[in-house]
Amino acid sequence: MQDYIVHPPELVRHFFKRYTWKLVPEDDNEKVIYITIDDGPIPEMTPGTLDMLARYDAKATFFCVGDNVRKYPDLFERIKAEGHSVGNHTFNHLNGLRTKVADYIDNVKIADPLINSNLFRPPHGRMKHRQTIALSEGRKIILWDVLSKDYDTRVTPERCWQNVVDYVSNGSIILFHDNIKATPRQRYALEKTLQRYTEEGYQFKAIPYKPLGEVGK
Repeated sequence: MQDYIVHPPELVRHFFKRYTWKLVPEDDNEKVIYITIDDGPIPEMTPGTLDMLARYDAKATFFCVGDNVRKYPDLFERIKAEGHSVGNHTFNHLNGLRTKVADYIDNVKIADPLINSNLFRPPHGRMKHRQTIALSEGRKIILWDVLSKDYDTRVTPERCWQNVVDYVSNGSIILFHDNIKATPRQRYALEKTLQRYTEEGYQFKAIPYKPLGEVGK
């Protein structure tokens, strides 16, 4: 997998204005971090992730793969029942740069009735300009300003946690994963993040979303 930038430069974020990279609160006294978790739900990871979030009274946003929602609907319902937000992460975790525009959009739409959210995150954080334009209609495309790199088996759990510490700030959107490969790094770095920033007075909030039928209302 490509070695992605842990903290996308301001110039990159400015150029891709259709993406949401960070959500700085309007109130300067409010301290908020947005944890986002990609690729689930899966029985090997998601229950433990939810249990950990609950211990810190933290809410997160789960960008779900449609096929996983189809296979594990009870886990998907548990995510929502516990107050977390959900977003579309395509049906088959497609790489937009390697997929025809029409095929990619169709794959997102296949996942729509299962996930029913106006939030979307492209797998790998990349897609073609025409895909971006099409999916901006009625959706919020959410990326991140802190990449933990928990997916990278070359990264130690400690380095994964350091990636968060080095770049997190008020309003940060942090990316973790709910997949088996990420397990040792996600478990370590997510708990450290929750523990440290709870002690520092931060709230962990879910990114607000709307069911697709309510977009524009």
